[in-house]
Amino acid sequence: MSPDKKIDTTHRPGNYALTSPERPAVITSSGAVVTFAELEARSCRLAQALFAHGLRVGDHVAVVMVNDDRTHEVTFGLQRSGLYYTLVNTHLAAEEAAYIVEDCDAHTLIVSGALAPLAEELVGLTPSVDLRLMIGVGTPAEGYTSYDEFVSASPAEPLEHEEEGFGMLYSSGTTGRPKGVRRPLSGLPFGTYNTLGPMLGGIMGFTEGDVYLSPAPMYHSAPLVWSTTAIRMGGTAVVMEHFDAEQCLQLIQEHRVTHAQFVPTMFVRMLKLPDAVRAKYDLSSLRSVVHAAAPCAPEVKRRMIEWWGPIIHEYYSGTEGMGMTWITADEALTHPGSVGRAVWGEAHVCDDDGEEVPVGEDGVVYFGGRTDATFEYNHDPEKTRQSFNAKGWATLWDVGHLDSDGYLYLTDRKTFMIVSGGVNIYPQEIEDVLVLHPAVADVAVFGIPEPEMGEEVKAVVQPAPGVTAGPELAQEIIAFCRDHLSHYKCPKTVDFIDELPRGENGKLYKKPLRDAYWASSAAKGS
Repeated sequence: MSPDKKIDTTHRPGNYALTSPERPAVITSSGAVVTFAELEARSCRLAQALFAHGLRVGDHVAVVMVNDDRTHEVTFGLQRSGLYYTLVNTHLAAEEAAYIVEDCDAHTLIVSGALAPLAEELVGLTPSVDLRLMIGVGTPAEGYTSYDEFVSASPAEPLEHEEEGFGMLYSSGTTGRPKGVRRPLSGLPFGTYNTLGPMLGGIMGFTEGDVYLSPAPMYHSAPLVWSTTAIRMGGTAVVMEHFDAEQCLQLIQEHRVTHAQFVPTMFVRMLKLPDAVRAKYDLSSLRSVVHAAAPCAPEVKRRMIEWWGPIIHEYYSGTEGMGMTWITADEALTHPGSVGRAVWGEAHVCDDDGEEVPVGEDGVVYFGGRTDATFEYNHDPEKTRQSFNAKGWATLWDVGHLDSDGYLYLTDRKTFMIVSGGVNIYPQEIEDVLVLHPAVADVAVFGIPEPEMGEEVKAVVQPAPGVTAGPELAQEIIAFCRDHLSHYKCPKTVDFIDELPRGENGKLYKKPLRDAYWASSAAKGS
């Protein structure tokens, strides 16, 4: 099914508010319930209040909210208003969050009451904002207006003209400062276009009345868009405020979850639960699960399929929407390590000159063949230009290769490739092995300076709970790696850290770690 297929106007929450007003649209992991009738009324009030304040199609709103029962109310209110809106990572420092609020050109800011200290810091750092709303609290922080008071006088009915808005989210910033991914507004009436409907409905079989589990923060693209799509299709979104491995299993059983999306670190955490805990919960309601956002070790995926059955799909894409690959559980078992074949656009692998390389040879992964894959990085025309080659194909700068059947295998980010003695070494392959060691909760692998070889392989490990780190464990981890990989790929040394800088979207922020080691080496050599 084509991702460009229009979805008719029955696929809008307002219709379900009429036909099934008391059906839950959102259930949070703490037990709060928002019905379709409530979601419709609340999101309409926000849209009406913002319109009365003067916001029009194409204006921009920044949102800093925790996952709770108000999140979808806000995002649906903005989406149905034809607005651009940017959800900001709630774990950022005030200066980092303020950069995004200012860079996205927002003049309106909505913040959760639970984030009042951050909200107060943002006042002096975001001079472009002229309307500040605080939601979910009786008395707002200084400089803010009560969200509930702001919307209270507005009618709980749709605007006269409703257009689809767009969530302009920011890249993870793994290799630099995050950039907003901006796409043109569609101009379509609200409820007539549902980007992921063909994926969730067509491939995964999601239908009205099904239940979708969203375990990750809404400030990331996939959790926001997939959970919103589930609600638009008449399903219930079960939203976890914070991911906890056992609670996740409990929620699947309690709410008879049918569909879900995870990141690989969540799989690892669930697999490392004691066998008795894993066997305690009835997961038979699950019909289709998808994972993405970060590399998944083939062995981790195999174990998950053994546990949950052949219902686990994977896709590779990005916030930029330039293309997508997809692989089913059955395909993953016959093509271990692949992220699938292109289902949106065409996958190409190119050398540094932009020319396609032979089958099986590594290069930079590009997507082409989609006329609607138009995006730009907000206020960064040079980064936008660098993301396209002369053929008009776009890249996220991942390295990989295609096999003879068109299956794509990702090797690593080009930025983190290790060159040791003239040989290319890809950290992802090593991380996939080390994360399976029972004493390893998480791991980052990267190159550090080495006078003779140029770089050598370094592993930084987050020990599993209750594990004592030290030289003995380091040697055990190196030996474990050598049992599975060529010795030249294995780390020469292992360091330990209490917690690796991994986002709740599953992405590992490796650059600060690597930079610290390179800076230390430079200081020693000076």
